[in-house]
Amino acid sequence: EMIEYMRIINLVEQEHPILVDKYLMGVELEVDAVSDGEDILIPGIMEHLERAGVHSGDSISIFPAYIPDRIRDQIIDYTRRLAKAMKVIGLINIQFILYNEDLYVIEVNPRSSRTVPYISKVTGIPIVRLATRIMMGESLRDQEWGTGLYARYPAVYAIKAPVFSFEKLHEVDTSLGPEMKSTGEVLGLSTTYSEAMYKAILASGFHFPERGSGILLTVRDSDKPDLAPLALRLFEMGYELYGTGGTSNYLNKLGIPCSIARKVEEGKPDVLDMINQGHVRMLVNTESPNGHFSGFNGFRLRRRAIEQGIATITSLDTLVAVTECLEQGMSPDRLQPYEMSVFAEIVRETRHNRLPLNEMPMHNSMLKK
Repeated sequence: EMIEYMRIINLVEQEHPILVDKYLMGVELEVDAVSDGEDILIPGIMEHLERAGVHSGDSISIFPAYIPDRIRDQIIDYTRRLAKAMKVIGLINIQFILYNEDLYVIEVNPRSSRTVPYISKVTGIPIVRLATRIMMGESLRDQEWGTGLYARYPAVYAIKAPVFSFEKLHEVDTSLGPEMKSTGEVLGLSTTYSEAMYKAILASGFHFPERGSGILLTVRDSDKPDLAPLALRLFEMGYELYGTGGTSNYLNKLGIPCSIARKVEEGKPDVLDMINQGHVRMLVNTESPNGHFSGFNGFRLRRRAIEQGIATITSLDTLVAVTECLEQGMSPDRLQPYEMSVFAEIVRETRHNRLPLNEMPMHNSMLKK
């Protein structure tokens, strides 16, 4: 695989060194903070649903994040030290990875970020106004919000989901990676994790498949062990499972019924025909590391699904969230609306009387297992 990539790279004379990165497939965490050069204020810590490797702008963001106290304290310490060392006066954004119980810094941005409106709205902290006053010479201790990690946010789950325009961008691959592809974002609010997640995913334009419809599964070998329990849950809910050769054989050997679907080069009817004929209402497809060079054209499959209005998932972490929503039997007519004016009042009230963090129910994602 590396030899093939190097062959392509060296087709053109190289003037600069080649950078080789190693991905740490852990939990990605993110903070926006305000710094006055000495103290910091962190409105809250956000957790990304998709594991590291997916651009932060394309990942579902969960607030509040539930992490060990030791990691929380490290995030506060690292943020304070980095902001001070970089002499940041105003806003700073830092992204971390929690991998094997160790915390790593991915990147530090001494500026505002796309998550500032999100974290400002859900905590009630006017981050931009604070940063502006600090840039004009005031300090954090002159403000009413304190320093360190702010811990008086409302007992509400706030989940931000990306919005994509793949239907209009015909040459763009729907597979997610380090390059940002989303063109917008939506926010789901609820007192329960599952409902907040469902609201966010639904608002992003995702079409949840109806019970009894078909789901096509085709994943790389490294994802098959994680796929199996999710496939079983989907089968037990009444969905009909289809899979390309390797995925179907793997699931059937575990006793999970999964019909074989032919790849494009394996004869008719193939997976594209199944999509065209309406047999499939959701596609789960994760690329192999060398997917660009494989005989099976995953790009065509993903594009055809999008063009037919079929829900497409390219990360098993996203599939976990979707499966949990399906198990809850959620539908748009059963949702509890959250008026922003009511939410703003909750934010104001909880500034002085907040539900303790350890009394809030934990959300249940694959990353916590």
